[in-house]
Amino acid sequence: MYHLLKGLHEYLTRKEEFSVIIIGLDGAGKTTFLEKIKTLYNDVPGLTPDKIGPTVGQNTGKIMLPSTILQFWDLGGQRGIRNIWHRYFDDCHAVVYVIDAEDRERLSEGWEVFGMSLVISSTSPNTKLSLQSIFMHETLIHILPSNIDSVLSAPQILGVPLLLLANKQDSSLSLSVEEIRHDYEDWHQRKLESARRHSRYGEGESEVTARRQRIASLDVMGVSALEG
Repeated sequence: MYHLLKGLHEYLTRKEEFSVIIIGLDGAGKTTFLEKIKTLYNDVPGLTPDKIGPTVGQNTGKIMLPSTILQFWDLGGQRGIRNIWHRYFDDCHAVVYVIDAEDRERLSEGWEVFGMSLVISSTSPNTKLSLQSIFMHETLIHILPSNIDSVLSAPQILGVPLLLLANKQDSSLSLSVEEIRHDYEDWHQRKLESARRHSRYGEGESEVTARRQRIASLDVMGVSALEG
């Protein structure tokens, strides 16, 4: 009887566990973001920014929510180790892609790696969100495939939620959420024009319209991993 009751209690009180991977270019603030999440939600605080170095391989973190356990995998963003990302795609339930809104020179590189056409609907579009609100509100993200050859076009993650974060919004030098959005739109348009110039057959009107609609619906969330 004891084992029956113990098993029933464990079944009724068990929490669902989800795996979330955090990716982006090196220096975007992925580890700082993870450590701030750990500080906000765990009894033991995460590392302070002065103790955080470049990620070689991975960092991990786990937070306990009322009915959910979130296991985070912070993956290194250096060019030479981005090829490990795909190893985590099969088992992940969500992806967080971090953009450094302060590093304007590397935005194009960030979009090349991002390389997706997204339709994102959130509780508050085009606004800066706190880390608390990211996990207290539901974000619905539908990922549409792109012809651009990129890591995030991997078929394993086409059906999982994707959160795009424009980090370092605490800096006066950072691009705003709206500027980040426009930068992505401009980059995507240049890609389309380049593809048309190098393609024997141009896109049909319906394809062009569909792409424009996807870009028009892209929302970017601003966050400060330092301030939370």
